[in-house]
Amino acid sequence: MSRGPSIRAFITGLGVVTPAGVGLDAQVRALLESSVEHRPLEPLWLFEPGVGGPRPAGQVPRELPLPGPADWPRTHRLALAAAEQAMAGAELPPDAVVLGVTTGGMPLSEELLLAGVKDPQRYRLHGSGTVAERVARAVGCRGPALTVSTACSSAGVALKVALELIRAGRCQRVLAGGADALCRLTYFGFSLLKLVDPRGTRPLDRERAGMSVSEGAAMLLLHAAETPHPGVIAELLGGGLSCDAHHPTAPHPEGLGAFLAMQAALSDAGLGPRRIDYVNLHGTGTRDNDAAEALAVRDLFDDRLPPVSSTKGVFGHPLAAAGAVEAVVCLAALTRDLLPANVGLTEPDPELGLTPLREPRRAELHAVMSNSFGFGGNNAALVLGAVRNTAGQAVHLSGPGGRLKAPPGPTACLRVVGSACLTGAGHTRETWERFAGGQRCAGLLPDADVVRELPPRVCRRQKRLPRLVLALGQALCPDAEAGPRRIFFGTGFGPLSETHDFLHELFSDPQRLASPIDFVGSVHNAPAGQLAMRLGARGANLTASVGDSSFEAALLMAELLALDVEERETPRARELLVLGADEHHPVLSPLFDPCGGEPADGGGALWLRPEADCAPGQAGPSVRLRACRLAPERPEDVAAGLAALVAELGGPAALGERYGALLVDLPAGHRQGGERWRAFVQAAAFPGPVVDVRPLLGEFASASAVAAVLAARLVAGGELPAGLGAGRGPVALGGRGVLLVGLGAHLTAVDFSP
Repeated sequence: MSRGPSIRAFITGLGVVTPAGVGLDAQVRALLESSVEHRPLEPLWLFEPGVGGPRPAGQVPRELPLPGPADWPRTHRLALAAAEQAMAGAELPPDAVVLGVTTGGMPLSEELLLAGVKDPQRYRLHGSGTVAERVARAVGCRGPALTVSTACSSAGVALKVALELIRAGRCQRVLAGGADALCRLTYFGFSLLKLVDPRGTRPLDRERAGMSVSEGAAMLLLHAAETPHPGVIAELLGGGLSCDAHHPTAPHPEGLGAFLAMQAALSDAGLGPRRIDYVNLHGTGTRDNDAAEALAVRDLFDDRLPPVSSTKGVFGHPLAAAGAVEAVVCLAALTRDLLPANVGLTEPDPELGLTPLREPRRAELHAVMSNSFGFGGNNAALVLGAVRNTAGQAVHLSGPGGRLKAPPGPTACLRVVGSACLTGAGHTRETWERFAGGQRCAGLLPDADVVRELPPRVCRRQKRLPRLVLALGQALCPDAEAGPRRIFFGTGFGPLSETHDFLHELFSDPQRLASPIDFVGSVHNAPAGQLAMRLGARGANLTASVGDSSFEAALLMAELLALDVEERETPRARELLVLGADEHHPVLSPLFDPCGGEPADGGGALWLRPEADCAPGQAGPSVRLRACRLAPERPEDVAAGLAALVAELGGPAALGERYGALLVDLPAGHRQGGERWRAFVQAAAFPGPVVDVRPLLGEFASASAVAAVLAARLVAGGELPAGLGAGRGPVALGGRGVLLVGLGAHLTAVDFSP
């Protein structure tokens, strides 16, 4: 690899809640006691099962009290339960929270939609990003609260992002994991795809017939250090990400994506295949997934296959939480010297070429691997290691860890190779002309204009958001084969058209007419998956959903993973596509998005090239996320939060020296009579022009992605056009950059320098 992990990430706390119960001991007990006849899966009770009757589902016991207010969605309360366990005994709050989530507030939103509730305030926690935000506030985190939404690989990807936050020296402590609750969208969606086994999931079995949808949450508290210390449970050694770029739901038939993720995880951990003592398989029990994963495992480990098993027969498939729950299983394996059995298995499928563990057994384990794969071809693999004493015993010492300090790791400079955007005004050229003249770009571009450069076959079956994303990709990469191989996508609310249409059909005619295609397209990462297939992009493919800061979160993840490639890779494989987009939906947008206002949507994309050095004068401006923190929730704390943001940027004097102009993205839902704007202007004391971009671009979650494209053009042109100069005429930047500041639920600052 192009850089080695100089800072290690030790796990000092964990929390977990699953259908088996709460805490590590409950999970170990279930692993030891579960069998084909005894699994914590029962007929659905959370809502009516509909046509076909109830099927086994992994539900957290109804008698278990969940923390958090009663009006919080179930996903949020499951996440908080796991977070409270993980933080028990910790002396300091985490510097960041990174969660994998897909359903977000959907369990509650479904009930409200069924009841015909029209009050947007009741849907305030619908967004997937609100889970991490609520957890962060509950545990006292003031840093980034990030959400990864890559379907069933979400928690695995989140843990990889957390690892890189620590390696880069951005954080000393990170709370990371995943959470998902059962809801109608996922329960009936998987059933309509014929992916649910009515007998309960039987991973790797000859007669396997699908998965068992489940729910749960798990969190790990990671500490940065150079050596283990009291309180260490185990170590997160490495992680690998990939994309199949093959099909929206089916895995690559040769297991290529799974192989690449596992191979990357081993390389990241600095281990060879023979150092792995156990593999916790993704093992959903579906025909195609188990077959592809088995092929990838055989290819990777060749003639030395380690013990393998899937534990989804015990816990079901908790979707976005799966990678975190199974990381906890791996911790149980490492600390209890336990090899978990493949519960649900009666007769192994001989075509898979694997010999899954039939019974739990004891073994000394040093390093284990955990796989998580999801819709859109998103793959994640993690490697975890035991911390052992001189007697070879796994160390799990009680007591909190102290403050740990480590020097920052290497980071890459990102150069803008190209940019593109879409707004109500049109594509990049039309948007720039209106913006530069100080004219509004807000509105809804007709579909025909959105896809005007796309071949009809590419967008024939796509709805609004994937069309926006594919159009941005086409504008930047008309030659798909020459495009970047890694994609980082930010979206506040995901594909709303598919979500609405699926739920509308589901509610209208009990589970008879809902479209499986709409279900597949409703996941937040579906547009990025479509773009990956269009570009043949098999590198890391991440989707971030952090409300109005989703683009900034995607950019942060791109920075963290910019150097996460093999040295032998081609320049093209190292390049990144970072984009953000959101669609307006006439029914759901007014409910889910607190900004309101005139209907508007669109997005922006940056083609970035990592470089070791960004000396001034090189072609294309550089881009860097300089600051990201959770905004204060109480109005009386806003001024202090904004002052801290300015201080993090070096103070007012540094702002004046570095930047010739500021672009400010202040969503309507946070204007509150102008207090936040005034507090920022006062704290920044900036002498140059400050442009309020929302009135020009419109109110939609990914407006900052468009603003980023425009900021890059401003820096490349060296001046602020007369239309934006508040009557001053054109304002020369004087060789300085442009700072894009976000003042929504997260406070962010993105630096564009010459």
